[in-house]
Amino acid sequence: MSRRIKRTQTRSDRPAERRKSDRPREDRFKADRLKADRPKSDRQKGDRPHAPRGERTSRSEEWTPRERPAAKRAGGKPSRFAVDRERPDLHKPMVAAAKKQDAEAPLPTKVQTVVVTADENNMRVDRFLEARFPGLSFSHIQRIVRKGELRVNGKRADSKDRLEEGQSVRIPPLKLDAPKVAGSLSEAERKTLDSLKAMTLFEDDDVLVLNKPAGLAVQGGSGMTRHIDQMLEVMRDAKGQKPRLVHRIDRETSGCLLIAKTRFAATHLTGAFRSRSARKIYWALVVGVPKPKQGRISTYLAKDEGEEDTIMRVAAHGDEGASHAVTYYAVVEASANKLTWVSLKPVTGRTHQLRAHMAHIDHPIIGDPKYFNKENWALPGGLQNRLHLLARRIVIPHPRGGVIDATAPLPPHMLQSWNLLGLEADRFDPIENAPEE
Repeated sequence: MSRRIKRTQTRSDRPAERRKSDRPREDRFKADRLKADRPKSDRQKGDRPHAPRGERTSRSEEWTPRERPAAKRAGGKPSRFAVDRERPDLHKPMVAAAKKQDAEAPLPTKVQTVVVTADENNMRVDRFLEARFPGLSFSHIQRIVRKGELRVNGKRADSKDRLEEGQSVRIPPLKLDAPKVAGSLSEAERKTLDSLKAMTLFEDDDVLVLNKPAGLAVQGGSGMTRHIDQMLEVMRDAKGQKPRLVHRIDRETSGCLLIAKTRFAATHLTGAFRSRSARKIYWALVVGVPKPKQGRISTYLAKDEGEEDTIMRVAAHGDEGASHAVTYYAVVEASANKLTWVSLKPVTGRTHQLRAHMAHIDHPIIGDPKYFNKENWALPGGLQNRLHLLARRIVIPHPRGGVIDATAPLPPHMLQSWNLLGLEADRFDPIENAPEE
């Protein structure tokens, strides 16, 4: 089964004069990134600093990139993933089982009561419904919660309420919204569909990966009329199924957003995120140069919700609402020791995790209106005061076999900054080899 895959430009694709050497990436990364950290007399061949793996709650700790598996791409070059394209018959049983499961997963038509599992502990009510019933639209979820049709331990619940393991949730009868009739799209709906197509990085019958622009919200909120979830209404199929969100990124963050086009795909992709089988890579521009140049940030984060704003704070283990959050970071390139291009890999998926973590280690992301904590700091001339955070890449197992690997380009405001600072966007990304946990 062939799939269109988006990748960053490989080193072998660049002009010969751009290649530093033919050594393995790990060796080049070691030479480029670590030799400046210690006096030359202290550096020995094969030597690399390594910190203990114990968790720290206030600062970061170093990590050492792991060796890549021995799988090969076409041309004999190493790859982290191997998909057997020579024997497509290997995937046939999986596809058949997938189609059967998709057909046997109707939404409930009667009232039912379900019990919150350990995996669903501390999950918001609306997220709980989306995870349990991927076919539901955001508007339908909000409607049944607002009308009080959903009850938690016999009481009305708000969509933002957090569930606890063992609670009983009364689910009313559910149904998909009516399908769009072919050829009935209005001019505005056609423009919306064209906008989605222009954002598309990858698409097949089950999965859609969008390059979400900065400033466009993923889901609706107070006074918000245009967002990705609402735009997906124009893509309902003949059965009335609408593509549904699998994960979310912040409104001002641009880049890869994964969408499931079928209930079957939604179940499998959501499961991949829960099991941490999905690999997400972010790029950011931060103040100063993080030390060490590669590290692991491990804290607990809790949400502080005000009347007009929500912010994540670093909390202590055991605090009410606190969840463990882990992020790996690596310095890619610095500009005059004032600004640094970093690559980030979140292991967990907490709200505002990357933004809160970089501010926590005193290297906030440029243009962050919530977490930028540097007083009397002036933005260099020519750089826009917008969030410099990109969901650069997502790699996740495809529900029907193989791997989805999509990459988003720098948004215009970040590309402008990269050009002004002389940063090369096609450089090797060291965070690719960060540990999984």
